[in-house]
Amino acid sequence: MTSLTSERFIAMFRTLAERIEQEKGYLCELDGHIGDADHGIAMAQGFAAVRAALDAADASAITPTEVFNTAAKSFLNAVGASSGPLYATAFMRTGTLLKGKAEAAAEDGPAVIEAMAKGIQERGKAEIGEKTMIDAWLPAAHAVAAAREAGKAPKDMLQAAADAAQAGADGTKDMVASKGRSSRLGERSLGHMDPGAVSAAMIVRIIAASLSD
Repeated sequence: MTSLTSERFIAMFRTLAERIEQEKGYLCELDGHIGDADHGIAMAQGFAAVRAALDAADASAITPTEVFNTAAKSFLNAVGASSGPLYATAFMRTGTLLKGKAEAAAEDGPAVIEAMAKGIQERGKAEIGEKTMIDAWLPAAHAVAAAREAGKAPKDMLQAAADAAQAGADGTKDMVASKGRSSRLGERSLGHMDPGAVSAAMIVRIIAASLSD
């Protein structure tokens, strides 16, 4: 696996912006069942702002930390909903992870997912089983740790994270929301996937694909 340059991280964010824009309607539809039907719009606005800011940057002069710090600021400025501070914190934690590195190593790819999951949990204070995006992010981080412990290659660690995030998102269909806006629905939230977890699984899979050879 080649090193992870700023150009590669910027390309990752471009892909994220394109995919979330494509899935905007689907995410809003999911949110319509248990929320305000605006999750797709908010996420698309956030990643579009990130893409615009990074497209304006000099990819040859910006560091990986600066890429993620720019993403954090842009996302937060564009998204006032709860996902804004959560993803801004995730990107800031990743920027800290990569601090001082002109290029990141292959092993830093899986660590990006762990850093983002940590940031989201620290900011949102959610736990697995509460029907939130953490139901995708924490399983992804745990899968990275387990794959690392098993001596897996970075590419396999990333794949494990993507698969775990998807399984976690799928599992929210069988949960009753106990945190966030959807918690007011109680038992009526049962049978619907959490849109934040679904978008999280998409994000983890794109990160995994973008940072793997």
